[in-house]
Order: sequence, then structure tokens, then C-alpha cells
Amino acid sequence: MSLKDFIFSKVFLKHLAYAIALAIGLIIVTLLWLNIYTRHGQARPVPNFKGLSIEQVDQVAKKAKVKYTVIDSVYTNTVSKGAVVEQNPVPGFKIKKWRNISLIVNATKPEMVAMPDLIDLPLRQAATIIGNSGLEIGSLIYKPDLSIDVVLNQQYNGRDIAPNTQIEKGSVINLVLGKGLSEKRVSVPNLLGLSYDNARNRIISASLNVGTCVFDKTVRSAQDTLMAFVYQQNPTSGKNEVMQLGSAVYIWLTTDSTKLPARRASSNIQYEPEFFDPEDLISDDSLFMSIF
Repeated sequence: MSLKDFIFSKVFLKHLAYAIALAIGLIIVTLLWLNIYTRHGQARPVPNFKGLSIEQVDQVAKKAKVKYTVIDSVYTNTVSKGAVVEQNPVPGFKIKKWRNISLIVNATKPEMVAMPDLIDLPLRQAATIIGNSGLEIGSLIYKPDLSIDVVLNQQYNGRDIAPNTQIEKGSVINLVLGKGLSEKRVSVPNLLGLSYDNARNRIISASLNVGTCVFDKTVRSAQDTLMAFVYQQNPTSGKNEVMQLGSAVYIWLTTDSTKLPARRASSNIQYEPEFFDPEDLISDDSLFMSIF
């Protein structure tokens, strides 16, 4: 029998049909198995674990049918001790049931750092060293001295603190500075449109203190706080606006860009600065934070 006759014979065609049918069957079975194994079409959003304790994470994870693993710990003052700082995947990302979420939590024992020696340093250099050491600059306390804006003393929790003393990372350090022997005054910086951190740095750079910081009702979360900007300050900035060293500047923040004076002017809305009244500072529509 020739090859041509064999290929077109009933026996060969029958076995070829069996082989094709078997191959198609295997493909179908494989696709069905993959569909079941990978839970195709059953993706669900990742819950938001940020700021939750491990006990709360466990409850949320069970309800959302996902697993979690704590892979690292860091120290931060943005969340409580033992709470979740970061997660991967991020909240809202689609995953399959019982997939694993990696978590980074806030350390229960804060990281300790050595207090730097700031005595006799100018304010600008002292502020830089404080930031680089993982600490925060607090109030600027001025007293008469031959020097101006030079650190005379460094304080922690209202008491003098010696260099190399171990303190918690993120602690607030107050500085006692010389203001000279004259009644020197400094100009009030323009803070409108700046974030809280940038406004605070500009106030301190001007040898002034941050007074009370008020967030309006558009600021409802930690993320809103980071996005907020100054829309009002007291005293206002200007050529004739001067203050004594160490005086307080009060700021109001929002996430509503229409509250900026320039935006109000472009909208034909007259802007009238509101002046500080201690009795009006705390209201139901605002959140406030004192830096002192």
C-alpha cells in the first residue's frame, strides 16, 4: 500500500479523528482547571489596612478573604504604635481570594537617637541638624543676649537636654536663642498657598513661631492634611508688617483653592482678611492644632 493510499484509508482517518478529539478534550479540561485554580473573574479589591492594629487587620482580612504577612517594622509618629504604616498591594487593587498582603507596621518600641549639640550654632544650621537627626524643631524662645539667632540652650519637654542624650526619634526640641540687646523686629513672611510643612519652615526661618494652626472642614483625613495649604494668616505679610523675634504667626489651612485671595479676586469676590480673635479660634467647623 502506498503512502497516499494509507493517509486516505479509513483506519488512518479514524485514528486521526480520535487524536484530534482527544487533543480538544485535553485543551477543554485544562482551561476549565485553570479557570477554577486561578478563580477567574473572582477578583476583589484590597482592603485598606493603614492605621489599623494587627487585631483589626485580622478581622478585616478574614471578612475580605485575604491573607496578610508583616514583613517589616518602622518608626513613625503618623500612626499609633503597632498600627499598619504601609501595605502592598495598595488599597483598591484587584486580587484573587486568599492572596497575600504584605504589611509594614509601626514599631512598638520607638527608635532612639542621640541629641545633637546645638549650643552656639546659628538657628538655620541648628534647624538643619535637628531635621537630619530625625527630630523636630519646636518653639523658639528668645531672650536678651549679645548674639542674635544663636542657640543659647536646647530643651526637651521643658527641661535642658545635654548632647548625646538618647531620646525618641521624632521628639520635639525647643531652642533658646539670643535676640540681641535691642528690640529687633522681623518682617512677616507671606505664607499663602504653602503647605503646612513649608509654611512652618518659612516661619521658623524668619525667627518666628507657629501659633495655632486651624484646618477648615474640607480637611477630614491625614491625606487631606498633607494636601492642605494656607489660605489665611495673622498677621498678614507686607512691608509694614513686622514682629518681635519669637512672636507667633497663626495660620488657617484648606484644600479648597477658591479660598485663596487671588482666586477670590478673579471670581469677583471681595477678600477681607479675618483678624485673630482667641474666642473665635475654636469652632465646630474647624480642626485646630497648637504647636506650643
